[in-house]
Amino acid sequence: MTTGTQDANGTTLKQRYMDVQSRIATAAKSAGRRSEDIMLVVVSKSGSVEQIRELMQLGQVDFAENRVQQLLQRTAQIDEWRARHAELGGTAPVVRWHMIGTMQRNKVKKAVEATRLIHSVDSLRLAEEIQIAATRRETPIEVLIEVNVSGESSKQGVAPGAARHLVAQIDTMVNVRPRGLMCMAPLTGGADAARATFERCRELYEDIRQVGAGGERFDVLSMGMTSDFEIAVQCGSNMVRVGSAVIGPPQVTEESAES
Repeated sequence: MTTGTQDANGTTLKQRYMDVQSRIATAAKSAGRRSEDIMLVVVSKSGSVEQIRELMQLGQVDFAENRVQQLLQRTAQIDEWRARHAELGGTAPVVRWHMIGTMQRNKVKKAVEATRLIHSVDSLRLAEEIQIAATRRETPIEVLIEVNVSGESSKQGVAPGAARHLVAQIDTMVNVRPRGLMCMAPLTGGADAARATFERCRELYEDIRQVGAGGERFDVLSMGMTSDFEIAVQCGSNMVRVGSAVIGPPQVTEESAES
């Protein structure tokens, strides 16, 4: 483990991880919520395999990648490490992988094989590709519908008005299970714009749940990243995707830095 290794700011990985956990708890308390009801997904794309292993040993379970090729490399490396760890008599920590990036159609099959939850379904066409790719899975692949709440042309995602219909369509599929919604705050406008976006997405999520689209398992609202996860928690998010606040400066390449 490398818990004592400090970054340029003088903080260790463990310190950053515990700080983010504390900030989630504080934001939850301010909104009258329980911190244990909010899942932290560590976006590991700009980190190293060693950091992922350390976080696993600190109790972190959920990790996210935004590129299928790196996701496959990471899953293979971690699976190999867990197997060696188990052979030596140790307890192999659990890990669940999330796919958060936009997927090309020719990468869907590989992503489905390696992923616990896909966050970025924004069209019926993509959902149908996932449905075909998941035919050999023992259980359905779980997905989130990405909603472009802010309406920015630079963002992927279905329009808010079309989200309920897309959830209902996916809910008819045998191999795909809609679990909730995902959104991102606008690139501009600061905290006020982020709050307005998150509140609108929460309203949309609650509306879909109220009419029963997606069924009882439609229970995930994934909002909030490093710069705004506390606002997202206050607005009702129960899953936050945090990268650099935990990982620190990029450990792989500049290209993989958190956007």
